[in-house]
Amino acid sequence: MSPLVPLKPILNHVHFLSMLSKLNPVQREAAMYLDGPLLVLAGAGSGKTRVITHKIAYLVEECGYAARNIAAITFTNKAANEMRERVGGLLPGKQTKGLVVSTFHALGMNILRAEAKLLGYKPQFSILDSSDTWKIIGELSNSGDKQEIRDIQTQLSGWKSAFISPEQAVVLADSVETEVHARIYSRYQETLRAYQAVDFDDLIHLPVVLFKEHPEALLRWQQRLRYLLIDEYQDTNDCQYQLTRLLAGSRAAFTAVGDDDQAIYAWRGASIENLRNLRRDYANLRVIKLEQNYRSSQRILKVANHLINHNTKVFEKKLWSEHGIGDPIRIYAARDEEHEAESVVLKLLAHKFEHKGKHSDYAILYRSNYLSRAFEEQLRAQRVPYTVSGGTSFFDKAEIKDITAYLRLIANSDDDPAFIRAITTPKRGIGNATLEKLGHYAGTRHVSLFEAAFEAQMEQLLPPRQYEELMTFCRFINRISDRAAADPCGELLDELLRAIHYETWLYDSADARQAESRWKNVEDFVGWLKRKSEADEKSLLDMVQTLALINMLDGKNEETDAVTLSTLHAAKGLEFPHVFIIGAEEDILPFRDSDEKGIEEERRLMYVGITRAERSLQLSYCNRRRRGKDWALCEPSRFIDEMPVDELVYAGLHAEAAPTVTKDEGMDKLARLKAMLNKPTIE
Repeated sequence: MSPLVPLKPILNHVHFLSMLSKLNPVQREAAMYLDGPLLVLAGAGSGKTRVITHKIAYLVEECGYAARNIAAITFTNKAANEMRERVGGLLPGKQTKGLVVSTFHALGMNILRAEAKLLGYKPQFSILDSSDTWKIIGELSNSGDKQEIRDIQTQLSGWKSAFISPEQAVVLADSVETEVHARIYSRYQETLRAYQAVDFDDLIHLPVVLFKEHPEALLRWQQRLRYLLIDEYQDTNDCQYQLTRLLAGSRAAFTAVGDDDQAIYAWRGASIENLRNLRRDYANLRVIKLEQNYRSSQRILKVANHLINHNTKVFEKKLWSEHGIGDPIRIYAARDEEHEAESVVLKLLAHKFEHKGKHSDYAILYRSNYLSRAFEEQLRAQRVPYTVSGGTSFFDKAEIKDITAYLRLIANSDDDPAFIRAITTPKRGIGNATLEKLGHYAGTRHVSLFEAAFEAQMEQLLPPRQYEELMTFCRFINRISDRAAADPCGELLDELLRAIHYETWLYDSADARQAESRWKNVEDFVGWLKRKSEADEKSLLDMVQTLALINMLDGKNEETDAVTLSTLHAAKGLEFPHVFIIGAEEDILPFRDSDEKGIEEERRLMYVGITRAERSLQLSYCNRRRRGKDWALCEPSRFIDEMPVDELVYAGLHAEAAPTVTKDEGMDKLARLKAMLNKPTIE
């Protein structure tokens, strides 16, 4: 026998042993454990992604799994992309072909696309985002009250997650308000059916319904996905827990990775109980703890451990690090929010110049978005580049999405979500009854809504007036579409806005000030499209593709040298050499009116913020804050008192350990540092 025959498996094995050598013993144990269901308790900065990616490589290279039979499920596209890239580095060539690395929602969408007919949907069903559902609920409730619409959205989402049907919701209603919400729920579901559409909750809810009602579909997917790896397990809701449990089946071939100390999403339905449920549902569950932290100094971890020990624990663990002791944790008391912003930005700049760092080494984290305003003003005043995480993208504004829906439909008439949004905004005599008939017919014919409108039978199905309105709209879209590749982009955009009377509709449907602001956004958007199309010599069709690319890139962290401003929630999963947590006050962090469970979640949120820091950490609070025209006294967060006092250094007003540094003194120090380092004022 030729000695070359066994060479490939030998080389693969050597390659894998080389990969394993990069894991610590506990990580290696988790990556290679396949004797039953596994829970990996992965503390902050403990290398959980490394474990997941190496386990995928182990399954493929050593255990004979085909990549297409493995699914790694995470919560964000960013995490999925990072995981996909890392696995690609470990398994070169075609070994990753067919590997499923996706979010829960993307996996649910793929399941529904494949099995749509079993649930009465066409495979090209539409997926409505939160602004689309907001609009539907606003119309069904006949309400313009944002908080009321948000409450109804939350209620409907909760019902879906708990598998409560509209009929059951009516029976369970225990108040007039809940009864009204239940009736809206029923009409909301009818509307989605009419649109041949699903919402984000349905992407998880409907696959569970599918698997329970159609065992043959469940068997297909259990045979397809033979090993599951689920990231951020503490963030799963009841629906996601049921979906993973059904897919895992009796084989229970899965690894769940999570951290009960970082469970900060109860407000959107996540249940920390799902970690406990694993032990209840799988008697042979193995638990492996990753406690070595590769991110933070020993002092930062000591403070984090000390704080989180005040919580009721699901699993005991204690982070440790081989990094140095690190700088003491600084607690800064500011006079008010302006003083807090001045002192933090001053401290940040002085530290940057002293240590020759980059702007991107620094993050300013806060509990609520409104706290960023004073810091943005200070950073702009000092000409410091910064990025804001968790803010609303310009392209996510309702008025921009309205116009974009028309452009998407002009470019692709099979885009059902764009069709639904465009034909109902502004209203043009086409209501739910018309769309329901159109949606049902399109579903039976397995064609798009736009294509169905032109089929001869539609004229018999619809009343004459509604049919004429539908044809007027569709023919208009076709006329613009026929010219979109050749005619000047600006000319077509102006014609589109005139034809749909969007400005008039804005002023008719909102108060004058809001309408003016929204119309200004439309003008800015269209103006930008015109300028860019002229500069790049692009047609309207080309510009729609450009828009799609912008929306795909939106939210990606590009490599820019800028200070990060972020909510604590949005900062989860990130790390920075130097972190400032601001607004560490009662009624802010912890959030006001938090009950006992809420306080524990707020404590976990503080823990998440602390463990973002690698080398230095400062927490600050104000002695007073503006409430309207008046001043209100503030108390430092109780979480500061729960930290080990010997690791803290107090500074600022009312500080005992250090004198207050005035703004002038601070600026003098900064000027000396700049001169000493012979650097320009600010890049």
